Amino acid sequence: MSTSMPPDVRALLDRLDAGDELPGDGFEPVLQSSRDAFATGVIGLVYDTFHRDRVQAHAELGPTHQQPYGIVNGGVWCTIVESVASVGAALRVASQGKLAVGVHNSTDFLRSFRAGRVEVTAELVHAGRLQQLWQVVIRRAEDGKTLARGQVRLQVVDAAQLGGPQAPRP
Repeated sequence: MSTSMPPDVRALLDRLDAGDELPGDGFEPVLQSSRDAFATGVIGLVYDTFHRDRVQAHAELGPTHQQPYGIVNGGVWCTIVESVASVGAALRVASQGKLAVGVHNSTDFLRSFRAGRVEVTAELVHAGRLQQLWQVVIRRAEDGKTLARGQVRLQVVDAAQLGGPQAPRP
């Protein structure tokens, strides 16, 4: 991020860089600039906690997320996996003035699911200078059974590489 970063955002990123785990509701200034309205708005993804190497979230899924057979559409699982991993990766490099963009998403659908709350955990597998790898697990809240899991590989880039002021920010 640039040097014009708001002090409240800089303070949050500094705490993450120091290894603190922070509640999702304190991250509104950062998430508002992420432009992830599809996952948070349409899908209904809610971020619960942030840590340098882990992000936790949840969503309430129902009929608007289902495909014609009455189960959650695989695209919803892919969106959740991509979104949570991307936010984790972006927060990890934001204080360096960098962004993280997905270059590969592999999501497996393990169980069918109709409706209810799902819990999401994204964990860092590898953080290199130019790429990060995150693993994401989506579980049924009622019993913890895994519904889907995925891996996202992200490229670390300078913000200027994505087109200047219109580039998304973490």
